[in-house]
Amino acid sequence: MADGVAGKKDFLITCEEDCGNAPKKELLKKLHIALAGMDAQFMNENFTDGIQMNYVGERIIQGKDQVIESLCQVKYGKTAELHIHHLITHGSTGAAEGILVFDDRKRLAFCNVYRFSSSAKIAKIKKITSYIIPLSE
Repeated sequence: MADGVAGKKDFLITCEEDCGNAPKKELLKKLHIALAGMDAQFMNENFTDGIQMNYVGERIIQGKDQVIESLCQVKYGKTAELHIHHLITHGSTGAAEGILVFDDRKRLAFCNVYRFSSSAKIAKIKKITSYIIPLSE
């Protein structure tokens, strides 16, 4: 499915259809669109104040403002495509896996594991563990 749901999206978005009855899957879908589009407002609304971001093998960042700042830094270029292959949620945990393609055609595979503040449908994200692998062109 290619649709726009969060912030400014001037890139292709593909994501498998879901049953439509999984609020946390929808949140993770919108979050990845916000991450690809650097939508700091969406992140601010859906992260806890004490969120922790673990870039595996690189660094750990603590605090909402610091995490959002790190996520909005342009490291690879402008997003051209976001392909979300899997969204999985259960209780207070979730995961998303896919590929980002940038305007220079560089590609990154990602798998992000999430911990929500609770198992409630409207819970915010309190921890992200991110695995990122550059793909050969």
